[in-house]
Amino acid sequence: MTDRTFDIEMGLLVDAIYLKYHFDFRGYAGASMRRRLKAAMARFSCETVSQLQDKVLHEPAFFPQLLDYMTVQVSEMFRDPPYFLALRNEVVPLLRTYPSLKVWVAGCSTGEEVYSLAILLREEGLLQRTLIYATDINPQALQRAEAGVYDLDRIAAFTLNHQRAGGRSSLSDYYTAAYGRAVFDKSLRQQVVFSDHSLATDSVFAEVQLVSCRNVLIYFDRALQDRALGLFRDALCRKGFLGLGSKESLRFSSSADAFSDFVRDERIYQKQVA
Repeated sequence: MTDRTFDIEMGLLVDAIYLKYHFDFRGYAGASMRRRLKAAMARFSCETVSQLQDKVLHEPAFFPQLLDYMTVQVSEMFRDPPYFLALRNEVVPLLRTYPSLKVWVAGCSTGEEVYSLAILLREEGLLQRTLIYATDINPQALQRAEAGVYDLDRIAAFTLNHQRAGGRSSLSDYYTAAYGRAVFDKSLRQQVVFSDHSLATDSVFAEVQLVSCRNVLIYFDRALQDRALGLFRDALCRKGFLGLGSKESLRFSSSADAFSDFVRDERIYQKQVA
């Protein structure tokens, strides 16, 4: 199959998914989508993207399986510890000034970042007055996030990240280990609302003091990045904070002028007073 034919079929598949299931991948970066669809073709023994499309249109049970390939489910707790250390040392002191807090974790995947923030906020005495909105387009990922269950062999890396992020306690205080799994404490989830939300098609749903959207925008094309950043700008209160991934930036966005660098090296921005 030529690259041009692959891209034509990819466009048709993305349109079919949008028309049938209302998931909008039309603004996702082409190179990343090609890699993921090729992996899906290998997994489902499809010779062409059109065969994937046929399954999407005619086999209702197939699309949730494909969705796991089209959405990136790669994360870990306290990923990039200096980011969480900067939140703890630079952002939290200002968040303390609010009587109540709302935090939006956009593109929360299977929940590792959500639990990281919940633990950090608990350690800083803020979790009880915080509501965390954890959103993603993948319902299976949201179910896994809400369950808060992770393979035990991942916990050593999570623990090291937590320590490097300035953890004030032991990560083991927050989970119970059994049968090769770590189950995170239900009390962390009491302050979390897990919800389906698309940065491609949905609107702002609340005013928040902090948006953390890390390693999501790198999978979007420029127009969709701009839309997502506009949502974050509109959702944030005056002097609210936006955290992006280490390879993401506001620089070329139409929302760039609405923010100033707060912790430049860790891609933490503060919304300017209008």
